[in-house]
Amino acid sequence: MKKEYSTYDKKIALAGNPNVGKSTVFNALTGMNQHTGNWPGKTVTNAVGYFKQNGKNYAIYDLPGTYSLVAHSAEEEVARDFIFYEDYDAVIVVCDAVCLERNLNLVLQTLEVTKNIIVCVNLLDEARKKKIIINTKKLSELLGVPVIGMSARNGEGIDDLLKVLDNIEKASTQQKKTKQELEEKINEEKTISFIKKAEEICKEVVTFEEKDYAKRDRKLDKILTSKKTGIPIMIALFMLIFWITIEGANYPSDILFHALFWLGDKIESFFIAIQMPSWLISLLISGVYRVLAWVISVMLPPMAIFFPLFTLLEDLGYLPRIAFNLDKIFKKCQACGKQALTMCMGFGCNACGVTGCRIIDSPRERLIAILTNNFVPCNGRFPTLISIISMFLVGNSTGAFTSFLGVVILTSVILLGVAMTFIVSNFLSKTILKGKPSSFTLELPPYRKPQIGKVIVRSIFDRTLFVLGRAVAIAIPAGLIIWLLANVVVGGSSLLTYCTEFLDPFAHLLGLDGVILMAFILGFPANEIVIPIMLMAYMSTGQIIEMNNLAELKSILIENGWTMTTAICTMIFSLMHWPCSTTCLTIKKETGSLKWTALSIAIPTIIGMALCFIIAQTSNLLKL
Repeated sequence: MKKEYSTYDKKIALAGNPNVGKSTVFNALTGMNQHTGNWPGKTVTNAVGYFKQNGKNYAIYDLPGTYSLVAHSAEEEVARDFIFYEDYDAVIVVCDAVCLERNLNLVLQTLEVTKNIIVCVNLLDEARKKKIIINTKKLSELLGVPVIGMSARNGEGIDDLLKVLDNIEKASTQQKKTKQELEEKINEEKTISFIKKAEEICKEVVTFEEKDYAKRDRKLDKILTSKKTGIPIMIALFMLIFWITIEGANYPSDILFHALFWLGDKIESFFIAIQMPSWLISLLISGVYRVLAWVISVMLPPMAIFFPLFTLLEDLGYLPRIAFNLDKIFKKCQACGKQALTMCMGFGCNACGVTGCRIIDSPRERLIAILTNNFVPCNGRFPTLISIISMFLVGNSTGAFTSFLGVVILTSVILLGVAMTFIVSNFLSKTILKGKPSSFTLELPPYRKPQIGKVIVRSIFDRTLFVLGRAVAIAIPAGLIIWLLANVVVGGSSLLTYCTEFLDPFAHLLGLDGVILMAFILGFPANEIVIPIMLMAYMSTGQIIEMNNLAELKSILIENGWTMTTAICTMIFSLMHWPCSTTCLTIKKETGSLKWTALSIAIPTIIGMALCFIIAQTSNLLKL
């Protein structure tokens, strides 16, 4: 159970470069006694933890990772402002023992602000493997502050840190009053002096028993970041991840689907037993509950597989290599290489990809990344893409998606989305978001053995359940609207029928039909429900139905006029249309602008419709 102390004896800031194990130190100190939110006036997430030591209550603030107190991004501004202006008792600066020299820059800058610093040289276990020896006692003497050697993930050094915290003296008020002057003292020009001093200190405290300790990493980087092999390996790796996600999600999704529909039948029987009005039972079960069941059963399993796999790549140290491989392409588009990381996050969930754009320092480049994130398909669009590929392009009627051809086609569709990301990013950077690409420090951290258990827990709780919660909250009212449209009858036809007939002429220009277009419109809350809405409209059932046999589904679609052109246009439109409601809300929150949110909807929709129109009209001309 989380507990927040109403009063605390000491307030501690936790700072450090990215990828130094800062969060591991935070979790080791606070356990589950923590909460997250947003910093005042910022969209940057904060984490505050609490713990008790020797009768004293501590509050510890996990600051965003930063390389310097010279701020270039919202995250760095938060870290800088907290250290400069907040009332705290001490700052713990976590450093990476493998690359101490780079980390000491932040330590030396922070020492200009306050002498109440504790330096934690973390990841000593990795340093030992590379035969790097750190003289923490000498480092403490040179810096004039406590230095603790630790390997936080193994618990090493945590007790020593707690002892030092117990003895730390409260920071003086006089010191805090002088912090505003430090903005002039810590700037770009004086950063060079800190770098030189860090180099001098490391010469005295760091011993490399094996001079070529990074030989293995360099060998791997020659392969993984090579011009010839880097991108092909990246594509092959993502093909493998997609295949594992799709194949791995099939069985649990099927179990979850049947379990939720079975539960829905039991709830319906209970409602009938208590003589609830039939229209209300239909609304709650056939409308709200079944839409909710579809979203959960189709969305949860692939996210529960994709996000841990993605986080494993992050923990392994491979994601920065992806940014490195794509940096030159994005730079040619006048965009930022970090956009590669946010694009990859979009494969799991576009809302997460949009939130991830916070890592991009330039506001212009951050907007480009946000506006183009929807061109990569999230896991909610995979069911539609996979089903169509299986039925019409691979000829697989069993529902299995094991063929190499199927994976290649799916990857080709995804690469089309990636290509559109580059094209649109380039267009935006030359029109409404003009500007030159900014330079940024791209850290290639050492390859590390991922902590599989912690990765799974972190990815499920921080990403999967967070995204699912948003989708569920939106799916409930969506189910109500879908039921009303399908069941309210006027003049012998349902409102859904009137809507599909109204859209039909325009939809046919795009190689679709009114039912398909209406299904995408009603699928705005969650892309997972597009196919069940199509079935509901084609079969006039008035409710979301259970359908797991692709052969039967293909037969229904063909009976309702589907051709190969229809299948291809539906795939293209699934890849490129408006973002789901969760993503739209996230874009509004991140940009604070209805204008940019509207543009993020218009851009992929217009391009998707244009491509579908070209394909459909070309097919008509060639009589395909």
